[in-house]
Amino acid sequence: MQARIYRPARNAMTSGMAKTRKWVLEYAPASAREVDPLMGWTSSGDTQSQVKLRFESKETALEYAKDHGIDAVVVEPKERKANIRPGGYGDNFATNRRGPWTH
Repeated sequence: MQARIYRPARNAMTSGMAKTRKWVLEYAPASAREVDPLMGWTSSGDTQSQVKLRFESKETALEYAKDHGIDAVVVEPKERKANIRPGGYGDNFATNRRGPWTH
């Protein structure tokens, strides 16, 4: 059984970092998906592809994989730089602005 351990990326529709702190162990698909000819739905006989396990740290995920004989590959996350302005939000309302504040 193969799996990958990774930290999920943030949702592109939000600026928040919710649900990106925990590590996920996700099994690799064992069989290809097939299209049902009658309904057109995509299905698979592989039930492990539906399983996603969440862990607090990478080490606990690796320990779980080792204890259960799972061949796991770790995908390291790409750290993003903080987008912090020097003055922050309060700088929009500062009294010592160089020019008038407009929309």
